Amino acid sequence: MNKPNINLVNKPNGIGFGRIFKATQCSIKGFNAAYKEESAFRTELALGVVLLPLSFWLAQSLQHWVMLVVSFLFLLIVELLNSAIEALTDRVGVEYHVLSGRAKDIASAAVSLALLVLLIVWGVAGYEKVLTLIG
Repeated sequence: MNKPNINLVNKPNGIGFGRIFKATQCSIKGFNAAYKEESAFRTELALGVVLLPLSFWLAQSLQHWVMLVVSFLFLLIVELLNSAIEALTDRVGVEYHVLSGRAKDIASAAVSLALLVLLIVWGVAGYEKVLTLIG
């Protein structure tokens, strides 16, 4: 009996470096879509235009700077996931459904927590910087 020829690699974008290239293209499409369609994402990017240069002045060490930048990137990641959940929910159906509303509300709550993390990290950094300037 012959063994059936079954492709065990079920990857529509291929494997190896070709897959990395195609995944990068998909990521670029995702960034472009978020920028075009999501005003919250654009607002957070504008916040980054202010915060990231400020981070060089505010940070007391390289590790401190990394924490500032990572807290901002965390916000962008959560916002992208929130936008993806909203888009998928709207794709399934735009009529009101309690579970669709719950999914969107929970994703929005995640963005709120990411903003809180950003506020805490940047607030403490600002507080420490003020203490070093007056002390």
